[in-house]
Amino acid sequence: MALSAEAIATLKTVSTATLTTVLLKKGLRNVWIRGAVPLKPGQPRIVGPAFTLRFVPAREDLATPASWASPISTRAAIEAMPEGCVAVVDAMGVTDAGIFGDILCARMQKRGVAALVTDGVVRDLAGVLDANLPVWCSGVAAPPSVAGLTFVAWQQPIGCGGVAVFPDDIIVVDQDGAVLIPADLLEAVLDEAPEQERMEAWIMTRIDEGVPLPGLYPMNAETKALYEASKK
Repeated sequence: MALSAEAIATLKTVSTATLTTVLLKKGLRNVWIRGAVPLKPGQPRIVGPAFTLRFVPAREDLATPASWASPISTRAAIEAMPEGCVAVVDAMGVTDAGIFGDILCARMQKRGVAALVTDGVVRDLAGVLDANLPVWCSGVAAPPSVAGLTFVAWQQPIGCGGVAVFPDDIIVVDQDGAVLIPADLLEAVLDEAPEQERMEAWIMTRIDEGVPLPGLYPMNAETKALYEASKK
């Protein structure tokens, strides 16, 4: 199922916390990308198809500044990114080498990339923030990527923050982090997630009224009947 504008609009109303609950009900426990936290507070909820990039450990004959001009480079990968994608970068959790800096992030923003998600770190913090590319990462570090990593590929299956990410899986990011929706489950999530949000919002109204938790969350039969009646 293609990621339509309508699907994006729907998912922007659903928190990543709710998405993990919906996916848990479908048997998926490992969808939250570890280490990918908002680079700055207040970044909006963003939805987009994953565009994957993969690093491996640094090898001295390959991880050199000269490699940045190679046909297989982060620069070439950025030029292949479609508008609206979320760049998901497997940096193996390395936190002492920045995968991208201000120039690369500025180019991604200019190309219309929706966000950058990585289990690694970025560099040139002030410039990255000025680039206005929303970033979810594990922090910042001054050294360049080649100090600890070798870039090898894009648009291949990767592991990012302990999560298997395939190109065109759906990524949703907000203040709680980054969550993956497998592409094959998108339609089911679109059907169920908004209802989960509505139900939890109704539960919050009951909490405000002083209703105790037992029988409310999770709902017993009586509470479910009250909830269903409230929708009519």
